[in-house]
Amino acid sequence: MTDPLLILGTDSKFNNTILRRLMSSRINKPPLSLSKIVGVTANKVSGPALEGKIRAVVGPVTDDNRLYEVPKMTICALRFTATARARIEKAGGECITFDQLAMRAPTGSNVILLRGPKNAREAVKHFGFGPHTDKKPRIESKGRKFERARGRRRSRGFKV
Repeated sequence: MTDPLLILGTDSKFNNTILRRLMSSRINKPPLSLSKIVGVTANKVSGPALEGKIRAVVGPVTDDNRLYEVPKMTICALRFTATARARIEKAGGECITFDQLAMRAPTGSNVILLRGPKNAREAVKHFGFGPHTDKKPRIESKGRKFERARGRRRSRGFKV
């Protein structure tokens, strides 16, 4: 894990952001898949400008088997799944830690900071209060007799 004292030497906004994200809870460090990272790079407008830059993710990087080809790139993350690391290294890329990133780019120049989808968790679907928030009910069973009548189907009076 990166030492918080690393930011004391520089007054870089990037380093402050990294430190803040490192200190955050696990829920606030969501995983990011290889396809999402490649999607940022493959953009026709910003893609050429991102060539050769290091992608940093404060969280785990996971593999996505829907992605056929992984381009050569350097990714810095807290953790890599075994298959994600293997695919990145097979493509000639590099998986580095935040300690190594601090040595290569002390102020965060030529680094793109990415973040996973924080609200993609199942639990978030249940949040919200009151009518018309479309929150998902917490139910004991998913059978015919459990929360499937009025308010859930148009054929039973109304649908919220």
